[in-house]
Formats: sequence, structure tokens, C-alpha cells
Amino acid sequence: MSQTRDLAGLPAIESGLFWRALASRAVGVSAVTAAGASGPAGFMALSVTHLTPRPPIVMVSVGSTTSALPIIQKSRHFAVNFLGWGQDCLADVFAGRTARKRSDRFDAKDWTTGRTGAPVLRTACGYLDCVLVETIERYDAIITLGLIVDFAQDETCNPLIHYRGSYLQVLTSDAES
Repeated sequence: MSQTRDLAGLPAIESGLFWRALASRAVGVSAVTAAGASGPAGFMALSVTHLTPRPPIVMVSVGSTTSALPIIQKSRHFAVNFLGWGQDCLADVFAGRTARKRSDRFDAKDWTTGRTGAPVLRTACGYLDCVLVETIERYDAIITLGLIVDFAQDETCNPLIHYRGSYLQVLTSDAES
């Protein structure tokens, strides 16, 4: 088995250990979605972060083999849907842990369309509706940069958090009252 070496010549950890190391951080669960000619598509993203407020840009890491990637690239849009407590089954659907694939992941009554045309979850804690501005290929991932053109948030929603392989709930101050 060959080991990947970084620029300093030190051996990198293996992918199993990589995921174990990253499990040490709690992260909000997001379903990233887009719509194309063949229908909507999406995936669960654990790597969503801001880049800059001026202009308002977010970054999403997308695996190069993710089936939604070509739809995002062709449609030039995506939405980041922040899932809430009780939506762990939906998170599993978008993580590919069920038999539901591509447009089968979307129940029409639960989704609407954002300004860009991307699917937006009606019951999300919040969403970012983005226009794709750039993609950067690095290793086996595509860094996807999106300009936020619209957003919404539910102040009463308790977010769904992923930590050490499990889903957790964070109670917001609004939800406690």
C-alpha cells in the first residue's frame, strides 16, 4: 500500500483515519441541491463554509464522482439547505444511505424552488440560494464557489448536527422558551 506524502515528505494519514479525525468536529448537516433537465439532484454536504462577505460567497466541497455535480455545473446554481432536528432520515437519503437516488430524493410537497431554480426544502432551518461562480478541481474534490442571491432562516428551528458518526440536536434559545 502506498502512502500519500505531503510537500514536506511526511506520510499522510489514510482515508479511514481522515474521516475519523474529521468526526472530532461537530458540523451542521446540509443538503446541497440543484435542478437540471433530468430533474432535481442533491447530496449531503459536511463541508460548507463561507469564503467572503463581499461579495457573499460560500464554498462547498463536492466529491468528483457525486452524481449531482454535473447538474450543478450545467445549471450554474445550487442551494444549501440546513437540516433541522428530526430530519435525520432525510439526511440519510441525501447521504446515499437509502435506495432513493436522484429525483426520488425529492417529495414535491416538501420542496419549493429558489430564485435560481434550485430546490429549497420548505422545512429547513435555513437555506442559501446560490449562483455558481467558479469551480476549482483539487485531488478528488471540486471546490464549488457560489454567490448567495437569496436566503431564508427559521428562527425556531433546532439544527441537525453530525458528530462522531451520529446526529445530535442543538437547542436554540428561541426553542427553549
